[in-house]
Amino acid sequence: MNTPIMRGHWLPWLILVFGSWWGGAAERQYFVSASAAAGGDGSAVRPFRELVQARDAIRHARKTGALPGDARVVVRIAAGVYVLENTWELTAEDSGTPGHPVVYKAEGPGLARVQGGRTLRPADFKPVTNHLILNRLPATARQRVLVCDLSSITSAAFPEWKPAFKGTPPGPWLYINGQPMTLARWPNVEATNGGWAKFSKAVDTGLPKPDAPDPVMRKQRPGAFVFDYPRMAQWRMEEGVWLQGYWTHDWADEVLRMGSYDAEAKVVRLAAPHNYGIAAGTWGASHRRFYALNLLEELDSPGEWYLDRARKQLYLWPPAGWPKAEVVLALLAQPLLRIKETRHLQIIGLAFEYGHGDGIVLQDTEQVELAGCRVANLGGSGIQIQGRQNTVRSCDLFNLGRSGISLNGGDRARLIPANNLAYNNHIHHYGLFQRTYAPGIGANGCGQVARNNRIHDAPHNAVLYGGNEHLFELNEVYRVVMETGDAGAFYTGRDWTSQGNILRHNYIHDLGVGDTGHVNTMGVYLDDCDSGDTLEGNVFFRAGRAIMIGGGRDNTVLNNLVVDCPIGLHLDSRGTTWKQWNNPAEPGWHLEGKAQKLNYTQPPWSERYPRLARIMQEEPQWPLGNVIRRNVFVDCTQRLCDFDGNVRKILERLDIADNLAVSTRGAGHIAMAKNLKGFRDLMGTAAAPVDLGFRNAAAGDFALAPRARLYGELPAFQPIPFERIGLVVDEYRRTLPPR
Repeated sequence: MNTPIMRGHWLPWLILVFGSWWGGAAERQYFVSASAAAGGDGSAVRPFRELVQARDAIRHARKTGALPGDARVVVRIAAGVYVLENTWELTAEDSGTPGHPVVYKAEGPGLARVQGGRTLRPADFKPVTNHLILNRLPATARQRVLVCDLSSITSAAFPEWKPAFKGTPPGPWLYINGQPMTLARWPNVEATNGGWAKFSKAVDTGLPKPDAPDPVMRKQRPGAFVFDYPRMAQWRMEEGVWLQGYWTHDWADEVLRMGSYDAEAKVVRLAAPHNYGIAAGTWGASHRRFYALNLLEELDSPGEWYLDRARKQLYLWPPAGWPKAEVVLALLAQPLLRIKETRHLQIIGLAFEYGHGDGIVLQDTEQVELAGCRVANLGGSGIQIQGRQNTVRSCDLFNLGRSGISLNGGDRARLIPANNLAYNNHIHHYGLFQRTYAPGIGANGCGQVARNNRIHDAPHNAVLYGGNEHLFELNEVYRVVMETGDAGAFYTGRDWTSQGNILRHNYIHDLGVGDTGHVNTMGVYLDDCDSGDTLEGNVFFRAGRAIMIGGGRDNTVLNNLVVDCPIGLHLDSRGTTWKQWNNPAEPGWHLEGKAQKLNYTQPPWSERYPRLARIMQEEPQWPLGNVIRRNVFVDCTQRLCDFDGNVRKILERLDIADNLAVSTRGAGHIAMAKNLKGFRDLMGTAAAPVDLGFRNAAAGDFALAPRARLYGELPAFQPIPFERIGLVVDEYRRTLPPR
């Protein structure tokens, strides 16, 4: 026999619950196995084959009265692959009750895999025999590239790419051995400059020229730039060549279709405009970056693939491990799981993988918990939450096209917190398609909490937030903002009303360098007059411009440790010099207008934020009310504090006190305070370096000994619980992954 019970899947549970299955005990259990025979009834002996069958059985039992409304319901899900053709939906009728949630639980962590793609057999890939295709391939690839006919996989036409887009391209996408493969591109990822081609001269920025005699030039249009690469002339423009680039700003990526290449003039013309123009001026490097993708002619290395969308022919240079590899084509463009208007539900230990949309979407939910799950290899975002008192606990999220976890909810107008929680999650290798503003954790609304998460390896932000009363604490963040500039690991901006947020006891280290001439990578970036946040007890190590306050007010920078960063603290007065400041003609910059929409001069806003309520009567353009106390800056290599001229005029009006600047070895290249208000210098020598008492600073361990010298030099400094930062072992995370 080949039933699940004979293979031992359910034996322990069967012994436990066989009597209660038919007896109507307080806990009712249903069983699901991907390898079950059709026609199961959800018992341990005859499990359901599909997840929706368990859902529907619970609904039916409740409607008929066979299942009490307050019964605890557990759906036991055996190891196996559960392929979805459509989104798995849970709604209000799938809710539990307080203290008696409905639980969907995997047999073992990650063993039950909910999959939005089709598995392909390596044997289905054949040598290429079409001479027209072979002639287009690089010579080194012709005997290595294989082709798979996808006609039998799906009858639906593959969607076409748009001339311009940000984020996830239309699917499908190919994954092998749990990793996304690279759509054939030039330059290769391993090439010089990190896989980017660079240019510095635009023939046409594409931006409107209102006074131009030619009406075409008065409108926004596709731009053009000078670039010398003769092989471009061989690319099949009619089949579609796209360029992903940072066309003007290092925080704004977009994919644009290539229009033409003039080999004689060495000019690339685009087929769609970019909002900011092409090489139209930015704060950062003068060169711009792009790479070309969707190119059969550039399929030249293992792991690269190309899809002839019209003929449904998939070409692949197989990676290492072939032909025993697991090959999955992600097809489902909708979320794998959508939970809507549901209360008191738990999803435990499942793996959500291989979709070309989002992983899990919660809409208007309450007390829904996702615990110990794996959410990976998706074209969209990992987990999106809108609701209150929901929890994402001890989950692993990686290989994501956009963001990791998004927390939304609460009532900003009434300042009622949502209390959604992201706790102990490992989020990494995200932003694979949308390279900017797709954070590891995003928080909006009021009262979100992100605690003890580890976030790393991404092109842009780790944490992106707006709104009020959020708490970000004990998170470890590293190797983010790796290919962007004018960007922060933690980022928020352009809003007076985004107040009451606390960034406490986070460890931010080893960030991307950005443009070294400007140091435009930041640890915490309060941009464009953002106000009213508290930065307390954080550790910054090799984190660029560690703390940047871009013209904001009433921010508190307290008891932070900054080590080996080019610039320790930045504060500017852009409100006094930038013409767009509070300009009603520019809605994004109309700071007072944003506050008026929230009735900020009346309770509860005026009571919670009294200084904001008076802002228009208290020199609103100036960065007043900022507090900088008890911070320690160690070996800052360029500037200790980057204050502009207007800030220096108001230093006496700012609360700056009890800060320590340290040069551990007394080297001349270390920036010191030199009698700056509120700072004291401490300088060692090469022969007698300053030892502040860190356990192992060279290895990035900044735990302090109980009698560390730092406490003597700055008695007001409070211990930072460094050993509590980052991931922890719990019932869902039995071991910690290596950094």
